[in-house]
Amino acid sequence: MPLDPQAKAFLDMNEAAGAPPTSSMTPEENRERTADLGKLAGIPKEIAKIENRMIPVDGGEIGVRLYTPNGLGPFPVFVYFHGGGWVIGNLETVDTLCRNIAHESECLVISVDYRLAPEHKFPVPVEDCYAAVEWAAQHASSLNGDGTKLAIGGDSAGGNLAAVVAQQAKQRGGPPISFQALIYPATQLGGETESYRENGEGYFLTADSMQWFFRQYLNDEEERKSVLASPLLNEDLAGLPPALVITAEYDPLRDEGAMYADKLRQAGVPVEYTCYEGMIHGFFWMAGLMDKGAQAVSQVSSSLRSVFQRL
Repeated sequence: MPLDPQAKAFLDMNEAAGAPPTSSMTPEENRERTADLGKLAGIPKEIAKIENRMIPVDGGEIGVRLYTPNGLGPFPVFVYFHGGGWVIGNLETVDTLCRNIAHESECLVISVDYRLAPEHKFPVPVEDCYAAVEWAAQHASSLNGDGTKLAIGGDSAGGNLAAVVAQQAKQRGGPPISFQALIYPATQLGGETESYRENGEGYFLTADSMQWFFRQYLNDEEERKSVLASPLLNEDLAGLPPALVITAEYDPLRDEGAMYADKLRQAGVPVEYTCYEGMIHGFFWMAGLMDKGAQAVSQVSSSLRSVFQRL
């Protein structure tokens, strides 16, 4: 399909702004440049309550933000990990996104402010996210949530972390997870795919940027082969939670998302896979600019509702 006109308009606007490449800037400069991305998520929908908490993790504590939908509860729980290459992004970046998922899905959404690289390199973000899921399961009832109805999800690097956490919960005998929503997840760090070759330049996320993110996140090249970094390399995916995997046609990460969906399916895991035609990486954050972004938010929300109605 041709590039979606709304995606093209965003790319033209981005090019006109003349921002330097991600790899030419420091982590701090990249964070500052992307600080306003959350404003692209559209109009915030009404929910009952938003609350910030600090939770313990190994070596310190991290923030979480709780989004309680309207209604009586107890609500199913959806733990969300933001994207940003393990380097950028925070609670504000996905604030409207998480609020709108809470509204549409009727889930208690817990957004996780995991520690970022390069200050906190691999596997610190993985362990922070795993600790957040354990905390959510243990404290759900006090938050008007139902810890037996627990889902996780994330976009891009957050999708990577969600996939890894789902695998680790199975391996470590952790909280039972009912569902995973993986939005254009990074599943094989540094993998050579056709979509990297086709979409590595000119479509917002570049192959060069991804290499920069890897260098910030990992301690050395060898870590790319760890299943804690590249969940696609895990040969034992049987018994993982049902998954929704969303990719974008003009995204370097498209093929590894599709490959992970296929590998889950081959392992007997129920999978719904959607590639949004004409879309670019990041469109899920841009529901205020792109109709298909709003459509993807609704798809995630309706999938969550369907899963929890069956439980």
